[in-house]
Amino acid sequence: MRIAICYFSGTGNTRRVTGEFAKALEALGHTVSELSLDGVGDDLPDGIGKEVKSCDLLGVAYPIHAFNAPANILRFARCLPAGEGRPAFILKTSGEPLRLNDASSLKLIKLLRRRGYEVRSEYRYCMPYNILFRHSDGMTWRMLKTAESLIPLDAAELSQGVPRLPRPVPFGSLAAFLLRCEHWGGRLNGRLYSVTGECVHCGKCVRECPTGNIRMEKDGKIKFGGKCLVCMRCAQSCPKDAVKIGLFVNWKVNGAYSFQRLPSKEPEQRYNKLLTQAYERYFREAERRIDQTKESIT
Repeated sequence: MRIAICYFSGTGNTRRVTGEFAKALEALGHTVSELSLDGVGDDLPDGIGKEVKSCDLLGVAYPIHAFNAPANILRFARCLPAGEGRPAFILKTSGEPLRLNDASSLKLIKLLRRRGYEVRSEYRYCMPYNILFRHSDGMTWRMLKTAESLIPLDAAELSQGVPRLPRPVPFGSLAAFLLRCEHWGGRLNGRLYSVTGECVHCGKCVRECPTGNIRMEKDGKIKFGGKCLVCMRCAQSCPKDAVKIGLFVNWKVNGAYSFQRLPSKEPEQRYNKLLTQAYERYFREAERRIDQTKESIT
């Protein structure tokens, strides 16, 4: 089976998950194309359009932004070639394992359905935040290893045609609709971005911005426009921690995560009670499913 996975990844978490999922599907004998949506606007590039038209199964992967799919993912869905009943699946990553994240795909599913695609499965993995607060190295390692253990199980289900869709979230559609203000709010806030005197004008933020929202002028000044997705790639990848993210400056997470194994003396990271319970439930459920699969094999 030919599978095309179209993905957007702000700081690399979704790209990592997409790559692991692709490897698991290839191990099952499928041919998989991983297609980055960086730079995709209102028109689908010929290369991506050709891959989508020729695939038997379409995957869409994204990081959840404010309990929604990012704005560029919705634009991508609107310009897809006609699916004519073709099956599809969704991969998504979130910084917290709250059930409201399951509502993030509702708008996307509607758009895919209008283009003739039938979403049969969704898979969500907890990966570290790129805004709000920084997870500890130990927590990021635990998140990654949990995703890497779940992905082969999910890929096998998908390969076998077993559907997996989340239960409806009470008032999820309304909450997602209201929080979709992040799309235009992000564009407004993006104009407030700036760089500090620590900036060395290396141009990394300009080169890596997925929407071309950052430019370097002739005098070397960095300018930010109104196409920001709030993906945080510029802030997290800046080698000098020089990017100020407008109104969200106190929530900035700088520097890539190492995903190293939990150090023996690393202090325990504390969250509010709701998040602590959600993380532990996520890990328990993942371990239970992995153990059940091992038992069924033996």
